[in-house]
Amino acid sequence: MGGWQTGKKLIFALMACFFVLVFLSCEGEKPSVDTKRVEKLEQRVDELSKKVDQLSGQLEEIKAQLYKLVVKAPSKGGNLTICVADEPPGLDPTASASAAIDRVVYANIYEGLIKVDRTGKYVPGLALTWDISTDGKVYNFQLRKGVTFHNGEPFNAAVAKWNIERGAAEGTKNAHPEFFRIIEKIETPDESTLKLTLKNPDSLFIVHMAEGDAVMLPMKGYENTAAHPIGTGPFKFVAWNRGDRVEMARNERYWNPQLPYLDKVIYRFIGDASAMAAALKAGDVDIIGWLQAPELAADFAKDKRFKVLSGSSVAENIMSTNNKVPPFDNKLVRQAMAHAIDRKAVIDLVMAGYGTPIGSHWPPVTPYYEDLTGKFPYNPQKAKELLAKAGYPNGFEATIKLPAIYAYSKRAGEVIADMLGQVGIRLKIELVEWGVWLDRVFKQKDFQLSMIGHAEAWDIGIYANPTYYFQYDSKEFQEAYANALKATTTEAQSKWFKRCQEIIAEDAVNGYLFVIPSLSVMKAELMNWWKDYPTIVLDCTEVWWNK
Repeated sequence: MGGWQTGKKLIFALMACFFVLVFLSCEGEKPSVDTKRVEKLEQRVDELSKKVDQLSGQLEEIKAQLYKLVVKAPSKGGNLTICVADEPPGLDPTASASAAIDRVVYANIYEGLIKVDRTGKYVPGLALTWDISTDGKVYNFQLRKGVTFHNGEPFNAAVAKWNIERGAAEGTKNAHPEFFRIIEKIETPDESTLKLTLKNPDSLFIVHMAEGDAVMLPMKGYENTAAHPIGTGPFKFVAWNRGDRVEMARNERYWNPQLPYLDKVIYRFIGDASAMAAALKAGDVDIIGWLQAPELAADFAKDKRFKVLSGSSVAENIMSTNNKVPPFDNKLVRQAMAHAIDRKAVIDLVMAGYGTPIGSHWPPVTPYYEDLTGKFPYNPQKAKELLAKAGYPNGFEATIKLPAIYAYSKRAGEVIADMLGQVGIRLKIELVEWGVWLDRVFKQKDFQLSMIGHAEAWDIGIYANPTYYFQYDSKEFQEAYANALKATTTEAQSKWFKRCQEIIAEDAVNGYLFVIPSLSVMKAELMNWWKDYPTIVLDCTEVWWNK
């Protein structure tokens, strides 16, 4: 560490000297500058930078070696009980948009062609490799051989083809049939080759194939997977005691014989944040997968029995707004609300300071992110002026429906109701059960305002769908999003995805608040839990006990 700090200081000192010389050369009196000396200094800076990189790499290698000495190699055995807030409405990710389903069963029971690893990279799942044609329309997947479903049925190209056709079919229960309807032709030259030809290039096609909507189900017995899931994953379904838990056990026939490490995984559903903490302290659960009360993290961190992991995630907490219902169909009203909300205060009051502010529907950890948090700075006076301009000089009354199961939603709703009240928007808070929220708000669109975390990465395409529960209909956005999907270069994709972010930020479609951090608390002996959540999945495949 000493060499790294010294190297940094020397580099900064040399750079400071260089910039002083450049600055002086721009003043009225032109001092004579030894350009050769400057060039040598620049070269020296480059050399030192390379040495610093080498030292940094060596340090990481030393840390890795020390870790291996301190922590023994992963061993199999043991059960893990995970506490999460929301019980899924079903256990089939292809039949519902609920993130609670993916959180429990995806990567554990079900698998898709592609998966997201803990660094956010898209890596092989049931597809070993894939290649994409230069025009971005043809995808060739080489599938794993010898894979079987938990019911003994083999997985092959024909099964993959059937799953894709099922997702695209008329009347499908899949929440995102558009992921599959872009496919023009499906070919299966042999049992382990799947060739997909798209109607148009889709820069997010690989992303979509890694989502829960695209997991593979068996052709036999799929009708009951919402209650009795059957997949190819490292764990097989054991039982679902509704209102309490889902149990799964190691799949002894998993295609990777080294995994999983755990014998059994149990997901317990406890909606109250304080009850979660009490269950962990009492030993009734081993880990809180997503701490609902961030202010409790400090207390757990002081207790040697536990450890706290805080990292990044892709879950954007937003004030969902029904853009078709007056007065929220008026852009000026939505912009006024944006000016009335102090994001930093919301993060401090709701999340105990944990969280990253956002100004659009795009998490900072994702490529092509554009910081738009300055678009509508906190300005209550400006909010009042916009309300008056919109025809509401005295404000108005409205209702915000909050899912009672999420502590951050309830707290954020209360804080924002107070902020909006200060500019004349008087909100009535209505707490609803999760199932009611899914039915009334998400499906029936029976709401004015709500508060929810959108946990799927790269999901900005929902704004191109006028029937989505925001009911936002913008031809400009739809065209920009279409261009982003058709783009075949990084530069073009960046341009159009950033434009998409700008359009919905300008239209203030929703109240963009903050990214919810991945904050988990667990027993100190639990190893290899994901620190960052680049996906909503709580993947237990490589988790193990150091006992």
